[in-house]
Amino acid sequence: ARGERSHWPLFRAGIRTIMITGDFPVTARAIGQELGILRADGLVLTGAELDSLSREELNKVIGKVDIFARVNPYHKLKIVKALKDRGEVVAMTGDGVNDAPAVKEADIGVAMGISGTDVTKEASAMVITDDNFASIVAAIEEGRGIYSNIRKFIRYLLGCNIGEILTMFLAIVVGIPFPLLPIQILWINLVTDGLPAIALGIEPAERELMNEPPRPPKEGIFSRGLGYKVLIQGISIGLITIAVFMFALKIGADLTVARTMAFCTLVFSQLSYVFTCRSETRSLLKLSLRTNPYLLGAVALSGFMQFMVVSQPFARKLFQTANLPPAAWGIVFLGAICSLVVAETVAGMGRFVKRKLS
Repeated sequence: ARGERSHWPLFRAGIRTIMITGDFPVTARAIGQELGILRADGLVLTGAELDSLSREELNKVIGKVDIFARVNPYHKLKIVKALKDRGEVVAMTGDGVNDAPAVKEADIGVAMGISGTDVTKEASAMVITDDNFASIVAAIEEGRGIYSNIRKFIRYLLGCNIGEILTMFLAIVVGIPFPLLPIQILWINLVTDGLPAIALGIEPAERELMNEPPRPPKEGIFSRGLGYKVLIQGISIGLITIAVFMFALKIGADLTVARTMAFCTLVFSQLSYVFTCRSETRSLLKLSLRTNPYLLGAVALSGFMQFMVVSQPFARKLFQTANLPPAAWGIVFLGAICSLVVAETVAGMGRFVKRKLS
């Protein structure tokens, strides 16, 4: 495939590129050195040498081999099986009819869209339409970005939903009136949760994404501390919301006013929490707000709509809210800030532990 040095980002991403060619060893070595595929201690193995090795012997040496020269299609299949025996996740590129068995055997078969045969394309899981190796690199980066955004999306929505559930559960345990009404919960889930979550799902891929090693194939979506982050943040949002509600009742506020304060605290806690969910590797203070204008717009629109629910008479009647005085708004935003501080502290501790273990 075209794209001479496009495999270099794969080295940083923990992915090894192996050259398999029908050229003579001297030619293959020269090309491999020029492209940077052949490591200083890397080996060049020929098809004849490959035939002389048993399966066990090949499994021991294949981790050191960077180039296979003078090979035939059967050798390609043997190489794929040996790599899979070592627990490697193997991607095999091919274009000819004879490449189809190896492409099919690989975890990810990659066919050339221009020069590839129909048989190879049918056997593959992925087709490069421009025959450019750089397209594989771009696909890996795009895939990592999508997976990262899925984790961000889950982190945000589950953290928010746990906060809502805990708020209502604690009210039942303590024996106080419900801090939220059903229509208010519906508003949170449909509007103030939804827009930022959608915008978070299109967050641009982080620069460090291709410097991370591949994740284990059996790794769960809640791995690397995501489950703890979601749980702790959900608990903090729930506790802060119920604390604001109980404080409002204690100082003699009307039940409607106390509910409105809890309602707004929950919403703005979630809107502040979304900014922490933008990255698992960098602090909120190191993230540029300009990289995702959709998120800024979503948060601004959600916040504006929440203000309308509290300030407009027709909305107050529908959602059974009250117009809050400035002091009440101060308590609401103090609660949202506390929630943001907790989120950043938990995320910072996670990054610290990761650095220590790496």
